[in-house]
Amino acid sequence: MDTSAAPLAEPERHEPPSDLVCSAKGCPAPADFGLRWNNPALHTPERRKTWLACAAHREHLSRFLSARGFLREVVDAADLPR
Repeated sequence: MDTSAAPLAEPERHEPPSDLVCSAKGCPAPADFGLRWNNPALHTPERRKTWLACAAHREHLSRFLSARGFLREVVDAADLPR
């Protein structure tokens, strides 16, 4: 038996993939926040659509929705209904 073989390399460890990914164009980061919004010209007052945001894009996406009067609330992604 040859014992001079190189030891086995440790397998790479990765974070488990998140099923919630940031909505910013081209961003692959897991979502940390849900930006709940609606367009009052199109949606009933209780209707909520959701954009997902990582910490880096939360402010940018919030400003975009707020400038149009669409943003209703920002919640933790963990608190979003599934």
